[in-house]
Amino acid sequence: VQLQASGGGLVQAGDSLRLSCAASGRTFNAVGWFRQAPGTELDFVAAVTWSGGSTYYSDSVKGRFTISRDNAKNTVYLQMNSLKPEDTAVYYCAAHLGHYSSTYYNKVYYSYWGQGTQVTVSS
Repeated sequence: VQLQASGGGLVQAGDSLRLSCAASGRTFNAVGWFRQAPGTELDFVAAVTWSGGSTYYSDSVKGRFTISRDNAKNTVYLQMNSLKPEDTAVYYCAAHLGHYSSTYYNKVYYSYWGQGTQVTVSS
């Protein structure tokens, strides 16, 4: 099982960035994005189910970020618009094998993790 995250970079406040997470090795029920800023815990950002495309967001990114998936490419995207300095973090994608949507928000229920990609938003 492999998850490969990419797309991070340095942008200015108000800019946009798109992260990608390429998945391979087995099927998953959902893929989520999490982020961790220095000195903080790993926080949920968004998740999408693989088959139905249902989406879930944290309150801090709702309305600014959009998660989507391309089943043919086995890739999940996180489109981040109106970026703020507080969005600065290392972003990780992870695969979830279960079917209970309430667990999509909690990192402990994710079985496989990709390497992180740094997003830095300057003011």
